Order: sequence, then C-alpha cells, then structure tokens
Amino acid sequence: MIAVRCFEGRKVALFGLGGSGLSTAHALTAGGAEVAAWDDDKGARDRASASGVAIVDLAAASWNTFAALILAPGVPLTHPKPHWTVALAKAVAVEIIGDIELFCRERARLAPRAAFVAITGSNGKSTTTALIAHILREAGRDVQMGGNIGVPVLELAPPAEGRIHVVECSSFQIDLAPTLNPSIGALLNITPDHLDRHGALENYAAIKERLVANADVALIGVDDELCRAIAARLQASQARDGRPRVVTISALASRVSDVAVENHRIVPRGKDAMTGAIDLRGAPALRGAHNGQNAAFAFAACRILGLDAEAIAHGFASFAGLAHRMETIGRLGRVLFVNDSKATNADAAEKALLSFKDIFWIVGGKAKEGGIEPLRALFPRLAKAYLIGAASDEFARTLKGAAPYELCGTLEAATAAAARDALASGEPEPVVLLSPACASYDQFANFEQRGDRFRALVVEWIDAQTVAAAPTKISRSGS
Repeated sequence: MIAVRCFEGRKVALFGLGGSGLSTAHALTAGGAEVAAWDDDKGARDRASASGVAIVDLAAASWNTFAALILAPGVPLTHPKPHWTVALAKAVAVEIIGDIELFCRERARLAPRAAFVAITGSNGKSTTTALIAHILREAGRDVQMGGNIGVPVLELAPPAEGRIHVVECSSFQIDLAPTLNPSIGALLNITPDHLDRHGALENYAAIKERLVANADVALIGVDDELCRAIAARLQASQARDGRPRVVTISALASRVSDVAVENHRIVPRGKDAMTGAIDLRGAPALRGAHNGQNAAFAFAACRILGLDAEAIAHGFASFAGLAHRMETIGRLGRVLFVNDSKATNADAAEKALLSFKDIFWIVGGKAKEGGIEPLRALFPRLAKAYLIGAASDEFARTLKGAAPYELCGTLEAATAAAARDALASGEPEPVVLLSPACASYDQFANFEQRGDRFRALVVEWIDAQTVAAAPTKISRSGS
C-alpha cells in the first residue's frame, strides 16, 4: 500500500466506499490524514467501519474544515448532475480529486523520475495495460500494475527508482487527476462512451487528452478523427515547447504513423530509436486488428523503457490474454467458443466480428447509443445472431432482412441455441461468439458476471456432448 502523506495532519472528506474508495481511505489514514468517509449505501458504510474507517455523515459536516474531497471514480462529478458532495465542496472551494491524483502527488514526493506508464482509451486499454506489464515482467523488470484494472492504484507498492507503475486510467479517474503527468501516456482511441457522465463527446475527448498532454512521451493512436486532432495539437506543442514527445500509432498500414501494423507485423517507421519489426502470428492471444493496435502501443512503450525487440516478441508470445476479451474458452470438434463479454459497445464488438467468419453471434443487453447499426457492414460474416436482454427488439429490427436471428431472451437459451446450430453447420470453423455490444446491467451485475456465466454454460454444454461426440476431439481452455 502507498501511505498518502500529502494530507498528513489535515482533515479530508471521502465519498464512495467501494474497492478503490476503501483502499484510498486506508492509504490516507496510513499517511496521517483524518478521514471523514461516507457512502449512500449502508452496507458499504458498515463494511468500511468494520475495517477501521471513520464514518461521518458528510451531509451534516462542516465543509470548511476539509482540505479536500476525495471522490470515488464512479460518483458523478459533472453529469448528469454533480453529486451532492461535489456541490457542498464547491460551495466552500474545497478541491475535488481522486485516487490517481493522490498517486501522482506521492510519486512527485517519493520518486518523481520513477517510470509511470498511464493508459487510456475507449477500447483496448485493459489488454494494453496487462500486455505492457507482462512484457516488462518477463524481461525481469520491477512492475506494479493496477488502477482501473485489477488492483486499486493506492494498493500498489510505492513509487521508487527502478520500479515501473503501469496504470489503466478511466475517463472518470482522469477527470479527478489535475496533475496527472506520466512518463509515458498512451491514448489508444476515442469512440462515443460514457456520454451520460461527460455530457458530450467533446467533453469526453478533452478529458482523455489530459492524460497525454502532460506526459513526457505521448503515444497516440491516429485511427480515429478525435485522436488525430489531439495528436496534431500535441505535435504543435512539441514543435513549440519540446514536449511532450509524440509517437503516433496506427493499426492501418495505409495511415501515416511512427509505428504501424502491416500484414500482422508491428513495423516502426519513425526516425527515433524504435527498431525491429515483430511478427504477431506467433502471439495467439493477440488475434485481430484491434489487438494489433494494442500490441503496437505495448511495443512502443516497452522500447521507450529500454527493451529490445527480441524481449518484446517473447512477451507477446507468452501473453495469455485477459478474461472476457476475445477469450477462447473451449472447442468442440470444429466449433470454437469465444467469450468477449467486455465488448459493451458496437465499436468493441466490431473488433471481434472482424476477427472471425461464420459467426454464431450472441448479442444484446442494455443498448448503447446507436445500437448495432454501425456494424451493418459486418452482418455478412454472421451465420446467425441470438438476441438477449433489453435490446432484443431493437436489434431484431436492425438485423431484419440483413442476417438470420433468433429471439432468445436469456444467455442460457442463446448459448444452447448457438452451440446447437454451430455444431450442425458445415462450416470449417464456426465460432460461437459472445460479444454483446451492450452493457450488462439489465440481466447481470457487470460484464465479468456475464462472461463467467457464459464460460460455465459452454463448459456444461461441452461436457453434456462428450458421450454423443465421443469420436470427436474435445478440448477446453480457460477457467
């Protein structure tokens, strides 16, 4: 844990006692701050109190005694309207920050030159974060990985010379981190997401830009218009002020960039020290164009941190991938089962649809703006779609006349139907793909629960077919 000492001897308010909020409360207390914590959920308050956190009703507190409000990233800062604690803090000019900001202040105090890689983007940031950390660990580096992926940032070991922090940052966390200044900042892409929390796409993009604007080196994907505009602004700043150093990255061979993906190979094309092309065909967990982009970002970050191409290629080959992100979970004969539950919008689902043919697609849930209409050009890849959740009727209207579909309602019914049809098909490698293009909240607590349920259903289905398919080679992977 990082003992946060920037508020030592002072009183701070903290709202939100989920995973990151609770760890933040403990980190502040360990650093000598007096923490007054609250959550609207009584269960969260009780759990925090049992762990030694001081629970204070912030609605009745004297806000002019607080040095700061530490806000959990899931709590609205601006939209659809500011949380009531935000209004109380602003009324007395109390600064509002989050756990990433506390990490940045402690890094500045303890080891300002310690390597800090921060990654953001609408899609792919978790895989890229995990891939960078994996490559560095395989090369023998002291790596701490966390943030919006896995471990809350303040539960990691403290910044130190020779230690590398690889941190995934959501837009919510960036919005609460005014001094965010990574040594390497990576902005993968920007597509419409979380607009209910940021008000407009322009606001969302501006928040994402802040992660790379103050970085020493800014890695920026240039395959979407918003990121290209950000790269151009920062390149102008580089020409004028010398920083940040900008490295552009593209998954398209035709796009002008410093690092590109060409014919399944990562190819450095800039004039700096990044050399050595890497063939991705030896990295089974990095299938698909989107993973090519993720790998290109990891390549650039690791080269800047001193690794050679051979070490990076080794890391690519040994990377197992992340659960719920194009995760191969089983095979029955010719049929491949893939869990892409993390695909909670159309742009994310597009990556999976582009990676396969003869797809028996399980899709649906709580629809995002635009639904699956942006995927229409990929409908010819579908053998059939199996619709679940609240979006079923809307998606049926989109698919009508363009691809076969079946209204299944539940994931259980869809998995059984898709597996049955895929097994009966004559295609060389039919793929039963859960890539919902939707949030999970209509039927599941989160995308992880949805993916875990799909994995369990596939395992049960394969086991049930064992006797009937005895002559057929059967295998499972993942757990």
